[in-house]
Amino acid sequence: MAFFLVAVAVIFGFCMLCTALFRWNEIRYSNKSLPPGTMGWPLFGETTEFLKQGPSFMQNQRARYGNFFKSHILGCPTIVSMDPELNGYILINEAKGLVPGYPQSMLDILGKYNIAAVHGAAHKYMRGALLSLISPTMIRDQILPKIDEFMRSHWSNLENNVIDIQEKTKEMAFLSSLKQIAGIQCSSIAKEIMPEFFKLVLGTISLPINLPNTNYRRAFQARKNIVSLLRKLIEDRRTSKKIQQGMLGFMMNEETNRYKLTDDEMIDQIITILYSGYETVSTTSMMAIKYLHDHPRAIDELRKEHMAIREKKRPEDPIDYNDYKAMRFTRAVIFETSRLATIVNGVLRKTTQDMELNGYIIPKGWRIYVYTREVNYDSRFYLDPYTFNPWRWLDKSLEYQNSFLIFGGGTRLCPGKELGVAEISTFLHYFVTRYRWEEVGGDKLMKFPRVQAPNGLRIRVSTY
Repeated sequence: MAFFLVAVAVIFGFCMLCTALFRWNEIRYSNKSLPPGTMGWPLFGETTEFLKQGPSFMQNQRARYGNFFKSHILGCPTIVSMDPELNGYILINEAKGLVPGYPQSMLDILGKYNIAAVHGAAHKYMRGALLSLISPTMIRDQILPKIDEFMRSHWSNLENNVIDIQEKTKEMAFLSSLKQIAGIQCSSIAKEIMPEFFKLVLGTISLPINLPNTNYRRAFQARKNIVSLLRKLIEDRRTSKKIQQGMLGFMMNEETNRYKLTDDEMIDQIITILYSGYETVSTTSMMAIKYLHDHPRAIDELRKEHMAIREKKRPEDPIDYNDYKAMRFTRAVIFETSRLATIVNGVLRKTTQDMELNGYIIPKGWRIYVYTREVNYDSRFYLDPYTFNPWRWLDKSLEYQNSFLIFGGGTRLCPGKELGVAEISTFLHYFVTRYRWEEVGGDKLMKFPRVQAPNGLRIRVSTY
């Protein structure tokens, strides 16, 4: 009996403590100048609910507090904006007290020179350095031929096989980017870097808790290993004194490259290219295969476009830049896949000073989550928004509307947009002109915090 009473007292005391902590945190952020909302627990805030419920959490909060509310997610007090017009204003006014506000875990893992981490003059310089690597001219003359060669090989000899398209597109996105960076040395370092890179990706959306067996700890260690491998690659190239091809060769060539980067800056630039390309290209490619499988009319239209390109070529001829620019329906499929699957849910900014937004005073150091996901399903911008309809994008004006935030906006518009579209277009070219496919299981999909098939997405491939 005594033990029972003690247990009840302990449980009651614990509940009272939790209630007190929860209440204290709400009072702490009850300033009337802040928008309405809830803050959750001290330190952890509402991160658990946000990561578990995702879009449902956001929709519930919007139903209670409107399009502009406060929360505490990913380790920081945050203002969530779901208003399309206000989001557009935030994205184009970085100079007015707003800088990138990505989670500390992401900044630690991707590096302090990562383009998402820097701002002001440093961002302008690093963005210029990155754009010099992936300009339309570079894509046309150097990158697209490498992509074509890689895709032609990566997607060969799959007839009558069952493959996990999720794993295959992950490998594709990583290896394609690494080939563009390292050139002929790609194959010699890929096996060492790839498993470390996959650990790194998992840690970028996590609480920065440096404890054993956490995604953050594993990712941080993976970064150290990758940096060591890349530093050795740079030193070997510098020792050989040969003019090397690929993005790394261009970065290291001081005679032709006007952007002079330190070794640390080059390494963070490489990790940026690998990470950004991997996350968007692999997921969009997998989901395109999923949506095309479910919509036969769309796959017929896409195949028709690519067969018309192939009919003008010999079997061994690569696709060129003119072929790529002619892939209008392919581009539409990529945009519609990105919109409907919502590969990117939003972008984060941080205030550098107290600032007024939407009639409220946002304190210095708070994050602003420009949550763009719901815009993708807004019937004001997209007719029948939950339907896969690539034809909507044949109206080119849709790509240039303020509601088009699939690739970000303002000065932070994704610099690798065209490179990613070129990679996915080339992948689709070789896949749809060679194969038919049907799903054979593992088709359960998660849409948050990442779009993924937890059990894989297996398809049986046959010759077209």
